[in-house]
Amino acid sequence: MTAPVCLISGVGPGTGSALARRFAESGYRVALLARNEERLAALEKELPGAKGFRCDVSDPDQVEAVGAAVERDLGNPAVVIHNAVGGAFGTFREIDPSILNRNFQVNTMGLLYLARRFAPAMVTAGQGAIVATGNTSALRGKAGFAGFAPTKAAQRILAEAMARDLGPQGVHVAYVVVDAVIDLEWTRKRWPDRPDDFFIKPRAIADEIWHVVHQDRSAWSFNVELRPFGESW
Repeated sequence: MTAPVCLISGVGPGTGSALARRFAESGYRVALLARNEERLAALEKELPGAKGFRCDVSDPDQVEAVGAAVERDLGNPAVVIHNAVGGAFGTFREIDPSILNRNFQVNTMGLLYLARRFAPAMVTAGQGAIVATGNTSALRGKAGFAGFAPTKAAQRILAEAMARDLGPQGVHVAYVVVDAVIDLEWTRKRWPDRPDDFFIKPRAIADEIWHVVHQDRSAWSFNVELRPFGESW
């Protein structure tokens, strides 16, 4: 039996790499999408059956080209995880409007391009999963997140529209809100006095997304929220 394929966008040092490792460990061939070719090359060497593809998901032409390459080299993805993210801090008066637009292109339009490219084969197969990784900004607009929150809220609503469309056709769409600070080198430096359990572990995020992707068809989730036990909400 041919191993299934999982495509992951935004394969960075945190959640993206953890997702790649989690799915590769469980027998998937993994298509790694990112703009950093050095990181892709390192993961290719680490993970048997994985292959990196340089791609800016905000560019529909690049998504189309990479889609053809993934199908040629690995096969049709059974799972697509949109983890690429564009972010910025600032109030609505402080942000550069072009930055808000750029973040929208990555976060929301990137999801649209990936889904339009890969969902048809899933529908034909009668099965598949598309997951977008979000965060608290998808649910609330805080003053300093005006360049980011609108794009994540739009991303979540797009995913919900996709879920209502694709679910009855056998394709599971889910939105995973990470309501926490992810445990990364730069976040540890920003919050140096916080204890370990303040941070959410990338591996734990990946484990939960794995679970969501493999839920029984009689009990699919759409909105999934993850947070450390001590997080206030």
